Amino acid sequence: QVQLVESGGGLVHPGGSVRLSCAASGSSFSIIAWAWYRQAPGKQRELVAGIATGSSTNYADSVKGRFTISRDGAKNTVYLQMNSLKPEDTAVYYCNGRIINPFMRDYWGQGIQVTVSS
Repeated sequence: QVQLVESGGGLVHPGGSVRLSCAASGSSFSIIAWAWYRQAPGKQRELVAGIATGSSTNYADSVKGRFTISRDGAKNTVYLQMNSLKPEDTAVYYCNGRIINPFMRDYWGQGIQVTVSS
């Protein structure tokens, strides 16, 4: 079994920055791709950013130029650097890993709150 554990987040002022981390643990697994999603109150979960093998990335239009997704293969960890934060970025952020263990499936982190407020 694979577990994803997120860290970072919290309360940040508009215009501020925060970095989220998500680490995978377990045995005998291979990570194909990572993604970050978010869900604001009363809204559907949406894709924020993704990164695949080979480090190709994609971003939601609302975060392009402000957020950066990266991965550390040696640490089985994905990061989301969030800059120039806006109140509308307030949400619970979830990491997603597409992982082979031994069959390919999606794993999810527990979610972490990011609140952007003055």
